[in-house]
Order: sequence, then structure tokens, then C-alpha cells
Amino acid sequence: MSVVSGAAASSSVAERIRSRMGQLSAGERKVARALLAHYPSAGLGSTHELAGRAGVSAPTVVRFVAHLEFDGYKEFQQALRDEVQERRASPLTIPQRITKDDLRSVSAHVFTQAVQQTYASLPDEELDKAVDLLADTSRHVTCFGGRYSHLLAAYLDLHLRQMRPGTTVHPQTPTHHSGFLLDVGKRDVCVVFDFRRYQRDVVDLAVHAHGRGAKILLVTDPWLSPAAEVADLVLPVKVDGPSPFDSIVPATAVVESMVAGVLAKLGKEAETRIREADELAGDIIFD
Repeated sequence: MSVVSGAAASSSVAERIRSRMGQLSAGERKVARALLAHYPSAGLGSTHELAGRAGVSAPTVVRFVAHLEFDGYKEFQQALRDEVQERRASPLTIPQRITKDDLRSVSAHVFTQAVQQTYASLPDEELDKAVDLLADTSRHVTCFGGRYSHLLAAYLDLHLRQMRPGTTVHPQTPTHHSGFLLDVGKRDVCVVFDFRRYQRDVVDLAVHAHGRGAKILLVTDPWLSPAAEVADLVLPVKVDGPSPFDSIVPATAVVESMVAGVLAKLGKEAETRIREADELAGDIIFD
């Protein structure tokens, strides 16, 4: 496979698509949406299969691939196959990139680069739409994630509940799912955190909520959780860290950006709630 130069070399296919969506023709955008809706499996078949899924001609698929800066459909598919392998990566297969002697400098470089690349590939429109959903107080917000990403769900919920009513963080215990499964509906927003190696129960909850009419806001890695197939909004973040473990630093930064956006959008309404919450906390905890 030839090497693609520049920013494209470090981008997933999904990131390339999002960054170029505005430059694509109407037919090529159909291919993009068909691929993202069933990512990456939709791109692993023939050009005719992808064209049929998108409702366009095979030459349109070829032009779409060229717009992504691949030297043909074969290279495009190899990139997707490589991503499938990266999706399956674990701390046992990712090499250690740091020693105790360069801990500070390498950590600073890796984290800074990961955050910068995350924001560079994050469309303003998607982030704005996410903020709009979270600031809509007529909707109930439920945050949930997996074994590690549940931390991000809890962190976002802790901030949201200070600024607006009607937010919860979903418990990880499967026996507690029944109320959520019964009650979730069209006035709900589910913020889903799911990163490689994706959790089936998290994906299943997202699929169920989508089927009941809830809006799905997914925060995931560049290779996209299977929950992306039902998501209304997808915010992909880098997971690079100095250790073989995936990092939540870039995801935490995006969460805090959403928090800042919600506070700005709700304005005095949120400020009043925060002030009242502080006063109540002071009365209960310190008096």
C-alpha cells in the first residue's frame, strides 16, 4: 500500500470522510453516508456492492475513493482492513512507547498531539449540534459507557446536573436496565461512550434507545464503535497515550468543551441553578 502524505496519513477513513464531506458531489455524499452508516463493513465488499448500497454508480464510488486521497479501491479497502485490526488492539498488542527516563517529555508530546488532532478532525457543526441537544431542557439526558468509559459518562452527568434538570448517568449493573429500557423514548438524549474493544451491552443499549426514538450522541474512537450505525451525532476522539492503554485525555477535553458550550447556551438559567446548588450543598454539608 502506498503512503498517503500529510494529515491524511494519520487519519482514519471515517475522519477523512468527515473532513471532506463539504467537497463531495451529491452522489459521493450518498456513498459517504452509506459507508458511515455501516462502518467499516460497507466498504469491504466490491465497488458494485457499495454502489448498490448507496444507490449510485460504481464510477461514483471510484471518484469518492479518489477524493479521500487513495490510489484506488484496493488501497482504500486495505486501509479499512488495517482499521479492523486496530479496533481489536489491546494493551497486549500495542507497544510501549515510553521509559521512565523520558516520561515527562513523551507524555507531553503524545497528549498534546492527540488533543490537537482530535479538535482538528472535529467539525464545528457536529460539536454545536451536540451542545444544542444537551442544552435542550425539554429533553431528558442519560449518559452511559463501558467498563472504563463509564467514568466519562459520570463526569459529564456531574456537570450537566449542575446546569440543568433531567439528567442521569446509567448504572453499569445489567439488572438495572429494565427501567431505562421501558421508559426511554422520543424526548430522550443518550450520550454513549464506547471505545475499542467495544462493549456489546453498551451498543445494545444504544440500539434499543434509538429504536424507541431517542437521539443518540456517540463519543468514540477514530475507528467508530458499532453504535455509530444508530447514532445521530458522532464525535470521534483520539485515544493515543504514552502507555499501551488507550487514553481518555482527548475524550475528557471534548466532554469539557460540551460542558462549556452548554453553560454558554443556557446562560443565566444555568448560573442560577449552579448558585442554588452551591447554597444547598453548603446548608446540608457544612452547617
